[in-house]
Amino acid sequence: MTDSPLPAAVAAIATGYGFAGPALEFGAAVFDNTAYAEAKVRIPLGVMNRHGLVAGATGTGKTKTLQLMAEQLSAQGVPVFLADIKGDLSGLASPGAASDKITARTTDIGEAWAPTAYPLEFYTLGGQGTGIPMRAAISAFGPALLSKVLGLNETQESSLGLVFHYADSKGLFLDDLKDLREVVQFLTSEEGKADLKNLGGLSAATAGVILRELITFSDQGADVFFGLPEYQTADLLRTTSDGKGVISVLELPALQDRPALFSTFLMWLLADLFHELPEIGDPDKPKLVFFFDEAHLLFDGASKAFLDSIEQTVRLIRSKGVGVFFVTQSPKDVPADVLAQLSNRVQHALRAFTPDDAKALKAAVSTYPTSAYDLQQLLTSLGIGEAVITVLSETGAPTPVAWTRMRAPESLMGPSPDAVVDQVVAASPLTAKYATATDRQSAYEMLHAAQPAVAPASPVAPAPSSAPVPPPAQGPGVLGEVLGSPMVRSMLRSAGSALGREITRSIFGTSRR
Repeated sequence: MTDSPLPAAVAAIATGYGFAGPALEFGAAVFDNTAYAEAKVRIPLGVMNRHGLVAGATGTGKTKTLQLMAEQLSAQGVPVFLADIKGDLSGLASPGAASDKITARTTDIGEAWAPTAYPLEFYTLGGQGTGIPMRAAISAFGPALLSKVLGLNETQESSLGLVFHYADSKGLFLDDLKDLREVVQFLTSEEGKADLKNLGGLSAATAGVILRELITFSDQGADVFFGLPEYQTADLLRTTSDGKGVISVLELPALQDRPALFSTFLMWLLADLFHELPEIGDPDKPKLVFFFDEAHLLFDGASKAFLDSIEQTVRLIRSKGVGVFFVTQSPKDVPADVLAQLSNRVQHALRAFTPDDAKALKAAVSTYPTSAYDLQQLLTSLGIGEAVITVLSETGAPTPVAWTRMRAPESLMGPSPDAVVDQVVAASPLTAKYATATDRQSAYEMLHAAQPAVAPASPVAPAPSSAPVPPPAQGPGVLGEVLGSPMVRSMLRSAGSALGREITRSIFGTSRR
């Protein structure tokens, strides 16, 4: 801090970030390595649905920035979703511990600090770890996202879409991997050849490739991520009785084993939110802020169609009141069309050890407005817990570029004790809702119900959802026999209005039965 007159660049920052409405505070502006407490660097709460980027090399403070933003969003009544890659973010559930470093930082930037715990919900993918299981039905996950996970090419992805179409039109539930494998196996069997032929673009060879990939995927232990009960993304939008936003933390200890599944599952959550939420325009504060960590995993190896779907989802979900912040090491990890939509930037230090690094640094500098800083030099010399920031103002104009010394999170900067995590999970009202996996009568059971199989006939027209399923016509084939069996007919009647018709799929082909 200093009592001397503010340099012109710092005065411009103080003015540019002097918002009248609610805001999140990042810290204080820095110039010539001096922090100026008078120049607070902030982001208006109302622009948090305009999306953003948090970037920086490993060890530069990205995780603490996420923690800091999540705390302030929660305190102002906004639910948050975070993926916990390293296990540090569970500390949000525990009050922080005072230290000389925290005292020095808060004094330097002129901020108050008080240890505070925040309301958390702990999740795990499929129940692997301590937390509430998050699962998705295969049918709801959709062919586009599943193709990304399986590493299919565009032709194979299109063919997988036909398999989903077939299952939808026949009223076959695709809840888990064994359901999808059973449908593909049926289509490639003697009994299913006629139906496979009727699908047109699906060859037996391509169906065989898909089947092999599904078997390999299952052997890797991916079965636990798919099935029922399926996670309802509306549960991410909860607040506490005293008005704080609930912070949902997804634990990902085995990320390195299934990186594509992790990133694609997060994309499914976003796509499902987009599908389910109403249009609300630009609210005073977002309904949810979603932090998409290790974002490069989503884009690596993605097809042009997949990237187009990501771009469209990010562009349109803003009007649903959802803000998305991509978190990655370098802005170059995010495709240009997506990066162009990320109006709020928090850039921690970048490294320039190789020619590619130097090129990425130059590209990152070019995305910032003109400033009083030598950004190319600054971005390689930022200290831990410092960042270069520019956001949208309340009027929608970019704020001045600000070298910022970040404030310290008030929750624990490290993992919460296991006892705290266990207590939070045990006390959650969602534990009873999602903890126990279920396996209903789905495609696997329906196709097996008609064994021994007989020759299939042409597709059976779906019945109205409110009417009983009629008996099959003469020569019904496997599907006709399945749909005509008393057990399956009873199940179909109880399934409600979503059966008896082909389901509607959204941008990514995601849906819910």
